[in-house]
Amino acid sequence: MVHHIAGRILQAVVTTFGVLTLVFFLMRLSGDPTLLLVPQGASAQQIAELRHELGFDRPLIVQYGVYLEQLAHGDLGESLVQRMPVSSIIAARIPYTLELASGALLVALGIGIPAGIAMAVWRGGTLERALAALVLAGQSMPTFWSGILMILFFGVVLGWLPTSGVEGVASLIMPSVALGALTMAGFARMTRIAVLDELGRDYVAAARARGLSLGAVVARHVARNAAIPVVTVAALEIGNLLAGAVIVETVFAWPGIGQLAIQSIAARDFLVVQGVVLFVSLVFIAMNLLADLIYAVIDPRIRLSA
Repeated sequence: MVHHIAGRILQAVVTTFGVLTLVFFLMRLSGDPTLLLVPQGASAQQIAELRHELGFDRPLIVQYGVYLEQLAHGDLGESLVQRMPVSSIIAARIPYTLELASGALLVALGIGIPAGIAMAVWRGGTLERALAALVLAGQSMPTFWSGILMILFFGVVLGWLPTSGVEGVASLIMPSVALGALTMAGFARMTRIAVLDELGRDYVAAARARGLSLGAVVARHVARNAAIPVVTVAALEIGNLLAGAVIVETVFAWPGIGQLAIQSIAARDFLVVQGVVLFVSLVFIAMNLLADLIYAVIDPRIRLSA
């Protein structure tokens, strides 16, 4: 297990390094940020002075080396626009994104897994068709479109929920549903497939022959054995929720990491964008590593060393 974890951590470091390198050079191909920072009508000399002050007049490879050196010391740099440490800016936004991602995950798990089990157990019936329509809607409707529709109906027409911003628990409902709809569909599909596969196994027929009800078999045996592929999807979807939050946070004016990323890209605030990418990458990697460790808890037959 130790060797497996060490290998995964090494793979995570290499992956993160590659992502940061790609973002570093792509951001600098987007244009010169000093042109957005200088006052309107600034002279060429003023632009050159600011460019020199920020270090953008140096070769890209030198800028890259300076960034890696700062990163090795735990320094994400200073925002070009806000003139604040990038770590402080991101830390102030993380709680909002985690709150939104937690709400979306609760929606996805609370609806997706029961729906998947129900579609597998009562397949071919009216309930399965109704749930399949719900899953299809969640899978096919873009988050920005579902968000706008909910704002118009529940916020503007009915006036039940806040349309934007952070105003308590009520303001979290619509963004969580919009963000969690696609993940819910993924959980439902994967759970249905896994439960159907388990229901066709011999131990289910043997348990039913001993007099156990279908509900008891599903609760005691099938659900545990079908959990492994669901855990895999869950680990990946948590990272996808953070990535999908970019659109949802923009639609609902939610002050999280996603909105920060959009604002920073528009302002060419390179270091903030790189900090956001680093944070999201680390979350992706941590969730995948956590999934590997949970496998052994769910099913002792799995040997991580293999």
